Amino acid sequence: MESVDDRIANPWGGRVPHRRHGCWPARVDMFLAEGVEPAMVQKWVQAASILHSDGDAMDIAVIDGRMVGVRGRATDRVNRGRLGPKDLFGWQANASPDRLTRPLVREGGRLVESDWETAMSRVVSRSRELLADRGPGSLGFYTSGQLFLEEYYTLAVLARAGIGTNHIDGNTRLCTSTAAEALKESFGCDGQPGSYDDIDHADVIALFGHNIAETQPVQWMRILDRLEGAEPPRLLCVDPRPTQVARRAAVRLAPRVGTNVAVLNALLHEIIRTDRVDHAYIEAHTVGYEKLTAQVKDCTPEWAAGICDVPAKRLGEAAELLGSADRLLSTVLQGFYQSHQATAAAVQVNNLHLIRGMLGRPGAGVLQMNGQPTAQNTRECGANGDLPGFRNWQNDAHVADLAEVWNVEPSTIPHYAPPTHAMQMFRYAEQGSIRMLWISGTNPAVSLPELARVRSILAQERLFVVVQDLFLTETAQFADVVLPAATWGEKTGTFTNADRTVHLSAKAVDPPGQARPDLDIFLDYAAQMGFRDKDGGPLITWRSPESAFEAWKRCSVGRPCDYSGLTYAKLREAGGIQWPVNRQSPDGTERLYTEGVSWARPDVCESYGKDLVTGAADSEADFRAVNPDGKGMIKVAGYLPMHEHPDDQYPYQLTTGRTLYHFHTRTKTGRAPQLNNAAPDVWVEISETDAVAQGFGEGDLVEVRSRRGTLRGRLRITALRPGLLFVPFHYGYWDTPAGSGPGPATPGRAANETTVTDWDPASKQPLFKTASAALTLVERGTGEQSPAPTTTASAPVVPAGVRATVGGRAAHVSQAPDPAWDMPGGNK
Repeated sequence: MESVDDRIANPWGGRVPHRRHGCWPARVDMFLAEGVEPAMVQKWVQAASILHSDGDAMDIAVIDGRMVGVRGRATDRVNRGRLGPKDLFGWQANASPDRLTRPLVREGGRLVESDWETAMSRVVSRSRELLADRGPGSLGFYTSGQLFLEEYYTLAVLARAGIGTNHIDGNTRLCTSTAAEALKESFGCDGQPGSYDDIDHADVIALFGHNIAETQPVQWMRILDRLEGAEPPRLLCVDPRPTQVARRAAVRLAPRVGTNVAVLNALLHEIIRTDRVDHAYIEAHTVGYEKLTAQVKDCTPEWAAGICDVPAKRLGEAAELLGSADRLLSTVLQGFYQSHQATAAAVQVNNLHLIRGMLGRPGAGVLQMNGQPTAQNTRECGANGDLPGFRNWQNDAHVADLAEVWNVEPSTIPHYAPPTHAMQMFRYAEQGSIRMLWISGTNPAVSLPELARVRSILAQERLFVVVQDLFLTETAQFADVVLPAATWGEKTGTFTNADRTVHLSAKAVDPPGQARPDLDIFLDYAAQMGFRDKDGGPLITWRSPESAFEAWKRCSVGRPCDYSGLTYAKLREAGGIQWPVNRQSPDGTERLYTEGVSWARPDVCESYGKDLVTGAADSEADFRAVNPDGKGMIKVAGYLPMHEHPDDQYPYQLTTGRTLYHFHTRTKTGRAPQLNNAAPDVWVEISETDAVAQGFGEGDLVEVRSRRGTLRGRLRITALRPGLLFVPFHYGYWDTPAGSGPGPATPGRAANETTVTDWDPASKQPLFKTASAALTLVERGTGEQSPAPTTTASAPVVPAGVRATVGGRAAHVSQAPDPAWDMPGGNK
């Protein structure tokens, strides 16, 4: 049965009740352009979502070479046909009239249209000059979490073995590097232990700093369907904002920002005190339990209450919920990853599962979540700083193995020091040692902290900036060369979601003008640079997405992220498959660590670990002494106060984050009318308590000021915890008169005008949620309303008189209507 719903006003659609241990029923969501009926579609092309990390399988509708809509794929394990608002409407940005269609080069201080030969010759000649004059350390590559696996792998090879630079990272550093680091610290290696299918089996689901309703809306639909079915799970929410998760939680903790380690240590204290631990599992599969018991011995709920501003009784209720779970699933995201003591806090969630033995069974797992569609591939392929295939840069045998795959000498691959993280790369550019920065698929002039500093770095005359993107972003306006790139739906490749599910996304339409796939751009650069292997042959031998995928498979053999059993044909036929896929697991692997931790042995682990407080790297000898048998590692950390505290001048804590309707810096979602109309401009959230005390009202224009900068936005009064301000980070300047930053006619708009240049010592992830700020009234909002949505965590405390968020009609059916819907990529 088909029905139509407003998927802006009702983002999660209708419910299909789902009983525990059952198979999640299908519901196929679809949106077609106005005037298009399903029977008019000429072909449906296989793809998956590109505007979050969920990996929702979908098909792209095509008529006469144009995208005209999307529908969910009912048979896929990830979403069973469901699509979120960004999936349904975001594809429209591909046809935006302001797409880049020709290369741009800087002439006389201005960017002017050019051709590929001229643009690439400038990039190649500058690269050669710098290599000759300053060496490989003068070049840096800063990439994305939105390219395809084949593109990241090609970039990693050309940067590491071609240029020989250690300076390569992705914007995944900003969102989920803590996920990777926490997994390495606890399990010796990256790779998600759990599976989305664990939602179907858990009796308790704990969400730590994870607003899943807005960041992974389809999995929130799954939880909602469980809540409506037999044996619903109980939810624990740890979040200072009044999210949809918080509203449905059995227990909700809203701690003071920056106190997550204190919260977790108190919960661990209670679980150990009440002996809710699996002693047999601890003995067989872990090391470090004694240190944990000693660390949390005095971390009582009463102690934590004084730090976190959460009642001790509520902490006890949370510990009881976690300790009494039969099958516990925990998820973690930016509320922990971008806050103080990020890795230490995320690791304590892993500790919770290690001491309870809640791993490797249906419903018992941990999901250290990702924020971007291909963040997992950035990490797997070595485009985020780590070596490809989760190899250990401190292990000479791993470097030699990689060198053999690439047919280069081990000394060619830089491993003399830890790979350079993004924040350090920009510091090197500021100091002048990096003289060329190639930025692909990301917009640091909006997404990095302390934007005034970032703009000053990008504007340096001595820094040669290459930007590879779809639009003339705020960052592209600082570039010396701009390369127009093709995007999702305009090229073919694979990508892997947050629970290790690999999808194939096929080309549906041609890119506009002269725009090229990122893979073709990287291959052209490598060919023009003449990169060679040790025998004098071409370093990069592949020429197509599929041949690049085959090359990656050879690199992944025998590593945790083993793709050797996958092919494009298999992905076309089966849809999403979870790695590892190899001879032992030809149909994929639903969960890791079903028989204890398997990738923490000293000879195979990706990392020897770090000190969670200082970030200092442990040596191989340190690791072998503590964990010779490769067990799960219970690592401890005490609570430390944040670096920046509210005071009389800056009395509020300031946190930034996401909204359901936008992705990153709005380069795509801001050009999809339904999504942009739902959240058209920046806003500032404040608690009702603080608004009343300061005399502020809904819709007032206010200025947020920190020690680094200011922004202005309309006020939304919510059930936020008192003493805290929230600003969404998506909004920049591309759709304002200023273009690239604040100007005389454009006050600060970007949240990162105010954030602090600081990062977690272990994961090196910037701490966007740790600033202090002041709030002042600019003008009363008489007749004005905040542009904040009313459907999300930004819902007003008093909805009367506030315009409701509406405007996105889409269809859904409760099950696949005929067999053609069940054929991945099949035509109807």
